[in-house]
Amino acid sequence: MTDGVIPLLDLRQIGRTPPVPHPLPPPRSGPWLDARGRPLRDLRISVTDRCNFRCSYCMPKDVFDKDYAFLPHRDLLSFEEIARLARVFAQLGVQKLRLTGGEPLLRRNLEALIAQLAALRTPEGQPLDLTLTTNGSLLARKAQALKDAGLNRVTVSLDALDDAIFRRMNDVDFPVAEVLRGIDAAHAAGLAPIKVNMVVKRGTNDDQIVPMARHFRGTGVVLRFIEYMDVGMSNGWRMDEVLPSAEVLARLREHADLVPLAPSSDGETATRWGYADGSGEIGLISSVTQAFCGDCNRARLSTEGRLYTCLFAGDGHDLRALLRGDAAHDARSDDEIAAALGALWTRRNDRYSELRASLPAASESGPARRVEMHYIGG
Repeated sequence: MTDGVIPLLDLRQIGRTPPVPHPLPPPRSGPWLDARGRPLRDLRISVTDRCNFRCSYCMPKDVFDKDYAFLPHRDLLSFEEIARLARVFAQLGVQKLRLTGGEPLLRRNLEALIAQLAALRTPEGQPLDLTLTTNGSLLARKAQALKDAGLNRVTVSLDALDDAIFRRMNDVDFPVAEVLRGIDAAHAAGLAPIKVNMVVKRGTNDDQIVPMARHFRGTGVVLRFIEYMDVGMSNGWRMDEVLPSAEVLARLREHADLVPLAPSSDGETATRWGYADGSGEIGLISSVTQAFCGDCNRARLSTEGRLYTCLFAGDGHDLRALLRGDAAHDARSDDEIAAALGALWTRRNDRYSELRASLPAASESGPARRVEMHYIGG
């Protein structure tokens, strides 16, 4: 591991067990709101901390090398534990589940988990919106099985159409053609609408903006351009490598007539733009230049049961201890876990992206310490 990099293990070991209120509060009829009035609607579940790519903005190879110690299997939440927590979150108001990683398709028998999650219902009896984000490397062979298990749709990470640029960015020499084949397989399986996420780095792949837009226009795929973000501590983030979404939009408008579209849901991360001729849409995710903390309704569950209430958090809350028990308490009931999660959410006050410019620089001991993206999903 490269000298000067904070080992992720340090952050994985940080996690407070949420206290269980006593006595338990009465059942709640309305939504759980955090300290800024934001409801809990979206849970992102990391099922593995491993990935077969080494993208520099997420898992740079010089940090996550052959000697890197990933979590042992015994530390991971079982599928039954994940499904149990998801059921509790659904009772608290969560309506959408997104499976992430690492690369989630590396988790063996993932279809079994999807089937368990697909059977969950909201208090009103509605199924949850069940989605998955993948790098697409295994999608061609797994798309139909994922759909058969109950997955609704997929989001694919793809940062370039040019094969040389794509191989350089994934840093494992993986061909772009195989990811495109996976997108086709997902479409054929009915995992739609498919979204494709492109992280844009100035000077690295910004010449791919227009080719990507041209390729996916008219296909039904929603292409979303994401500003390069300072998630984690290992990607060497610099502001001068951020291409603002406004500039992305300006480049696209040189080649196509785009009109603004209304948000498709509350708390949506992307600003939507449609082609004036109705041939599709693109999205802009602008966490750096246009923070959307104000209506963020997402929580993130790590692969071994830490809950993070912000993508840029430094530590998490140990839900595994509630599930399995620890030195202080036996395993907790669903009602006790729900009460602990509700109390935790009402205290949430995160708004990192709004405060980014005023925060101190990252350091090993400072408050700017942040957990890595591959550990909790994007």
